[in-house]
Amino acid sequence: MSTTAPNASSAPRGHDPLATLGSLPGVPDAVDSVRKAVDAVYGHRVMRRRSNEVTSEAALRAARGSAALSGADWALEEVRRRSDFGAAADALTVGAALRLTAEAGQLLSIWRQSPVRVLARLHLVAAGGAGTGTGTGDGVAGETVGRPRLAGEPVVETPGPDSPKPLIEAPLPAADEVAGRLNGLSELVIAGSSAPALVTAAVVHGELLALRPFGSYNGLVARAAERIVLISSGLDPKSICPSEVGHAELGRAAYVAAFDGYLSGTPDGMAAWITHCGRAVELGVRESTAVCEALQRGAA
Repeated sequence: MSTTAPNASSAPRGHDPLATLGSLPGVPDAVDSVRKAVDAVYGHRVMRRRSNEVTSEAALRAARGSAALSGADWALEEVRRRSDFGAAADALTVGAALRLTAEAGQLLSIWRQSPVRVLARLHLVAAGGAGTGTGTGDGVAGETVGRPRLAGEPVVETPGPDSPKPLIEAPLPAADEVAGRLNGLSELVIAGSSAPALVTAAVVHGELLALRPFGSYNGLVARAAERIVLISSGLDPKSICPSEVGHAELGRAAYVAAFDGYLSGTPDGMAAWITHCGRAVELGVRESTAVCEALQRGAA
């Protein structure tokens, strides 16, 4: 196995590289554990009457968790009450995360036909701009928004004068490599796979973190793409299992360590990343189960 995600363009006809990942040691158990957890929360009695409320709350908590991983660790109530997401890097990050969680559900029908188009839209939404001109209001040059970066263009994960140190500091692939690997990832998604949704979601997430294809907000986009896979696959159709919550709860250090396994491309490393993503989904399920219990008690 290479140090990248399986490459659809070089795979033999009929080969399903994602399914191969699904058989790695520990991965089937993680898949089963996730499925049981998701089934349990979908079976909660509150979901029969108030699923829209659970979905809305899950989106808010997902945004908070994703922003925290990108260095903007705001309290949930601060995220809930704020309406100003101005020039400071942390506010820009939280605002971008909120927009992405709101947008993800609108892109499901496009994802299986054109993943690259969806990723471009996610970056446009994260940057908060219209794609051309002198800027987008968050320090991102407008002409770089909504498209993969070109040769020589920098990557600044969180724009702004007080931008935090980037979480992912792995070597940055060249623009031509980014283009080729994005096409390969797109082909994998379009071709479909017998692999469990968790495996596909983890690979999409990990590959986007590895590529950092845009000039900014790559972490937020990668986690939003993971969310889209989990929803569109049918594993979490109501979007109530926010893996972003789990990733944040497991912590930035564990996230980076698991991602290093993905970068290694070894069977053990890939399995570690996939199982880490599975644990994140389970923790997201736990969060939404708590929301269901609070709604049942009338406390939320």
